[in-house]
Amino acid sequence: MIRKTHKSAVVVIPPEDIWPPIQHVRLNHDRQLNRWMPHITLVYPFRPMAQFDEVARQFSRICGAIRPFEVTLSRFGSFEHSEASHTLWLVPQPREDLVRLQDLLWQVVPDCNEVRLYQDGFNPHLSVGQARGRDETARLLEELQSLWKPLKFNVTAVCLIWRGDPPDDRFRVGCTVPLGRNADAAK
Repeated sequence: MIRKTHKSAVVVIPPEDIWPPIQHVRLNHDRQLNRWMPHITLVYPFRPMAQFDEVARQFSRICGAIRPFEVTLSRFGSFEHSEASHTLWLVPQPREDLVRLQDLLWQVVPDCNEVRLYQDGFNPHLSVGQARGRDETARLLEELQSLWKPLKFNVTAVCLIWRGDPPDDRFRVGCTVPLGRNADAAK
């Protein structure tokens, strides 16, 4: 049995009504525009789609006890993979609620820990592109920031997404697990 795969993930997807400015940046800078929807990755790689129902039931107990929360995308950041390879991303703030949510979900699937293995642990982000070299990255970050208007949205659910093999390798939502269903009962 396959325990985890790069063909699935657990993510937060912003509401589509705030996608246009995000997608505008991605259209110009993100080679993954056609594979991924705008998202904040919580768990990747993840379980195969055949296991979504089982894992979603476990996640629903966790998510039901967490109240929906607001996230603001107001500034850009970058990851340096090598001197010539950088990822550009929007910084979701405050980060604490996303870090807590990720930690609770990860405990259900502890072998799906790749997003936690970085030097500083899990770092929530919404990828918007790639850049080559430190100078280009710095220039793009400054340019993008100067034009950006902050976006706010409520995190009300986590989505379990999947993709097929090329050429059908666009991620799709397979299951949505809402936040807050049991939050009021837990008072």
